[in-house]
Amino acid sequence: MPLPARALAQGLAGAAVAAVTARTSYTLLTRTLPAPPEEDRGGGRRADDPRAWWRTNFRGRRVTLHEGPALASGLCAAGLLAPGTEPRVRAAAALAAAGAAGFGAYDDLSGSADARGLRGHLGALVRGEVTTGAVKMAGIGATGLAAAALLRRGPLDTLLDGALIAAGANLVNLLDLRPGRAGKACLLAALPALASPAAPLVGPVAGAAAALLRDDLAERSMLGDAGANALGAALGAAAAARAPRPVRVALLGGTVALTLASEVTSFSRVIDRVGPLRRIDRWGRCV
Repeated sequence: MPLPARALAQGLAGAAVAAVTARTSYTLLTRTLPAPPEEDRGGGRRADDPRAWWRTNFRGRRVTLHEGPALASGLCAAGLLAPGTEPRVRAAAALAAAGAAGFGAYDDLSGSADARGLRGHLGALVRGEVTTGAVKMAGIGATGLAAAALLRRGPLDTLLDGALIAAGANLVNLLDLRPGRAGKACLLAALPALASPAAPLVGPVAGAAAALLRDDLAERSMLGDAGANALGAALGAAAAARAPRPVRVALLGGTVALTLASEVTSFSRVIDRVGPLRRIDRWGRCV
């Protein structure tokens, strides 16, 4: 089988593993979901209390955050089991997704809305306050660097790849402000890459995102930091493992530029003003 066709087949196999695992995990997590509490109390409840996993979305609807852990389980399972990658690359992809999901879930359950964005969290650090968002950023940075180290490149590439993984995790999380937006963005990024050598690594991203997109669009669930960070880290790990250095530098530069832009402008406002982006963003949504 020619190399492109083999990579595509491996990517589709990974997508199937991720989709089945994510969907099964979501079904199990939500099967006995209790009624939502009257107020968001994620920071005041333990992770094993199902009521901690409810949130209010931008339209005031109550949605579950269980989509995030379910999606992360699909990414990790496919990263470890799907064919087409060397063991160290499998380990790097799984570690990047698991680390981002774990620290994202910590922020989901324990964080508050008092500090937002890089400016908010860094400002809190200057005042001597360590926010859960700052802990999350440090944790994802550390696990991203550890995942990059598994690729066994030189120090410069390891730093570049670790930064790319962490920046990808953060950028996708910035998009998770409307139903389905982050999932669609990751699908649009992953699907073209199925025709490249990165297919075995981006296939799980496409499969996991697609498997849970319907519930996200229907406003039954949301990715939360756990799911959005995991998707972004997985895409970053795929680029780190397969893209040449100039492409990785360009991707990191673009990701950082968009992150900094988010500090001064609203992605939602920009999307609503650009017709094609607005149509893609609203496709499949309740409103």
